Amino acid sequence: MSFFIKGKQLNGVKRAKFSKLKPKKRKFESKSSKNDEITSSEDEEADEDRSEHLTSSEDENETAQEKKLRLAKIYLKEIEKEEKARLEQDEIDQSVIAKRLKEDYLKETGKLRLTVADRYNKYDETNIKTLKCKQQRNSITCLCISSDNKFLFSGSKDGLVVKYSLKDFKKLGIIPYTWKSDGEILGHNSEVLSIAISTDSRFLAVGDKKGNVFVWDPNELKHIKTLTGHKSAVLGVTFKKESHVLYSCSQDKTVKVWSLDEMAFVETLFGHQDLVASVDSLYRDRIVTSGGHDLRIWKITEETQLIYNGHVGNIDNVRLINEENFVSGGDDGQICVWSVLRKKPLQCIENAHGKDLFNEQPRWITALAALTNTDLIASGSYDGFVRLWKLENNFRSSVEVLKISVQGVVNALAFTSDGGSLLIGVSRDYRLGRWNTVKNAKNCILFVPFVIES
Repeated sequence: MSFFIKGKQLNGVKRAKFSKLKPKKRKFESKSSKNDEITSSEDEEADEDRSEHLTSSEDENETAQEKKLRLAKIYLKEIEKEEKARLEQDEIDQSVIAKRLKEDYLKETGKLRLTVADRYNKYDETNIKTLKCKQQRNSITCLCISSDNKFLFSGSKDGLVVKYSLKDFKKLGIIPYTWKSDGEILGHNSEVLSIAISTDSRFLAVGDKKGNVFVWDPNELKHIKTLTGHKSAVLGVTFKKESHVLYSCSQDKTVKVWSLDEMAFVETLFGHQDLVASVDSLYRDRIVTSGGHDLRIWKITEETQLIYNGHVGNIDNVRLINEENFVSGGDDGQICVWSVLRKKPLQCIENAHGKDLFNEQPRWITALAALTNTDLIASGSYDGFVRLWKLENNFRSSVEVLKISVQGVVNALAFTSDGGSLLIGVSRDYRLGRWNTVKNAKNCILFVPFVIES
């Protein structure tokens, strides 16, 4: 099964053509050993969960229409419960539920557009928190936040993953740089380069320099499974929203799809001609990846890929803004904003972080973040600032709305889901090498709260 389809048109964008040397698709079967198997207690819990789910949510005698109606009622009850908790009220007006339903529908269809960037013109300098772990001495390479904004996980070149509480800003635990003890996997055995957490906080995926994807329980920090198949460093991992489908990209020029419900490999996506540095996804069966000088949108169910060109340098970062737009940044100093329906960028911000004083070359865009379904993005480099940008004119123009002072190379950025704060991973050098070093910088994570105007 291939992702290369010749001479077809889709939404006005030409699909990728066959290359003369079409790579053969390799099948990577799930490897198991006593070190990789899920423990019997976890199996029993999973079986109990499945049986409870079946008995409570499925009836062999109900029709498809009855099932849809029942699930809709459950969904409405959940929304009502969440809104009551959020507003701290016993009764909720039906208009609130209707508004929430509309937002959820627009979000999942990729049509939600919130204009919020004008409110981000100030941050609370007095309440900036610095998160640092004495065991994590080397560069911070990646970070992720749980969907409820309670926990932060960071990875580093030490091979460590550290869990922090975002409530009291304390370290809660560590996945160490330790391979095995009496056959049990206790930690990692190489640099941690990528990390992601599922929407329901059930799985934490960690990609390392040796090509492994480790799956952990983020609550207990216990090893669940090691996914093997990549032949080189795993540079990016991401979960499909509200799902246990995991995507990973690697220095071996491939993207892999995994199902963590079965802890199994699904398929390999071929096409990139250079290392795949970044991957991102939202609700659809669709991912965006950056590799070398090109960007690709992979439509998993349609088995097609769309290629986008615009950067003159290597593209190190790509993030989805919504289901129809994404942003990219690379070592050419450009930030490009794209529509999935156009092969060329809607706009390019040239020299977004200025030029290097020593060689007059544009400073690399080392990190990007997008506040999902809004007009706000953030970018980082090594010029001493994280910059927030407002996307205007249907994403065809932009203006800088805020600068946050940061000393060091910005290797990772992430907004909290409510947009109230920004997490910044700061290091002395770049996450994949030591081409740029800021000697006075500290390897840490900054928690920056915004003063958002109503």
